Amino acid sequence: MDKWMYAGLFMMSMMGNGLAQETDGIKLPPPQMEGGKPFMQVLKERHSTREFGAKPLPQQVLSNLLWAANGVNRADSGKRTAPSARDWREIDVYVATAKGVYRYNPITHTLKRVVTSDIRKMTGVQDFVATVPVNLVYVADLNRMSDAEAEQQAVYSATDTGFIAQNVYLFCASAGLATVVRGSIDRAALGAAMGLGSHQQIILAQSVGYPAKHTR
Repeated sequence: MDKWMYAGLFMMSMMGNGLAQETDGIKLPPPQMEGGKPFMQVLKERHSTREFGAKPLPQQVLSNLLWAANGVNRADSGKRTAPSARDWREIDVYVATAKGVYRYNPITHTLKRVVTSDIRKMTGVQDFVATVPVNLVYVADLNRMSDAEAEQQAVYSATDTGFIAQNVYLFCASAGLATVVRGSIDRAALGAAMGLGSHQQIILAQSVGYPAKHTR
């Protein structure tokens, strides 16, 4: 078989499996800055839920979600939608889906795949985490906090994660999504599965999907 024909068939098979765009990462569409519910209504509707539908999040919704969580809202400085103590920006957002685990890069608004298998069930102890479309995992890179004592690292990384998780809650309330933040995690096992280093600590996880009765 002609080598060019073989290469073309190979690329077609990769695209058919949905892998072509994931080889080096996924460039997310620009976040939508218009729309959404009034802020006071969002606060009224913010709540946790543990029942999710199986429908995947469209890429545009995922883009909006991640930007709301911890995206860049000031291009001149690279600062984020969530505050960060001493501007350490130590919290990385990982996205666990059926296709693997991705690390979100706020600067480029891209996803880089770091795990190729479905390890959603390892992101918590509840049954629903294995099938919910998206589990966000919040990881603190302690190397970015090297000028702080261990107690400060623990306090500020937890606080900064809380800001991001609340952004997700508010976005979900506005977008009609279901979410719950979770702390019951086998952090050692999940960290090993994600290939994390000793300087990286899992703080919390947060499940996101459509409500169980969502029919669209």
